[in-house]
Amino acid sequence: MLKIFNQLSHHRPAWILLALTALFLELSALFFQYQLKLAPCVLCVYERTAVMGIMVAGIVGSLAPGLLLVRAMAILIWGSSAAWGLQLALKHTGIQLSPSPLNTCDFAANYPDWAKLDEWFPWLFQPTGFCEDIQWQFLGFTMPQTMIGIYVIYLVVLLVVVLSQFARK
Repeated sequence: MLKIFNQLSHHRPAWILLALTALFLELSALFFQYQLKLAPCVLCVYERTAVMGIMVAGIVGSLAPGLLLVRAMAILIWGSSAAWGLQLALKHTGIQLSPSPLNTCDFAANYPDWAKLDEWFPWLFQPTGFCEDIQWQFLGFTMPQTMIGIYVIYLVVLLVVVLSQFARK
């Protein structure tokens, strides 16, 4: 199995698939926001940023998947984005399941000065909701709980891809 993942990681379609899965999640977030009228909170838009990082990883990996340096850079972006997203989704779930005045999030996004995504792309990264509000559930799971599962899947696949880089051809 590791050999198969190693071979896949050396070809563009696998990296494009990674980018497309993240694009699907971004488009889904916009559907929830603009069609279902669910207001994203600050943690929601940070989780969108993490998904955007996974999409960037797929794009970077697809540029030259045969080069180890490019694959390594894409893997680092993928891993840091998915791990950060998982951390955010866990925090978000904690706020929703254990609401208290001590367990809250900010109302406004706090992006660094060099990447004011909420000002540059307000339609995508401007929070308008509250983290403790549960606006949507599917099979009893809230949105951040669903994202926990998604980030875990991304991290498990990443682990297999990383291990495959050391597999013999």
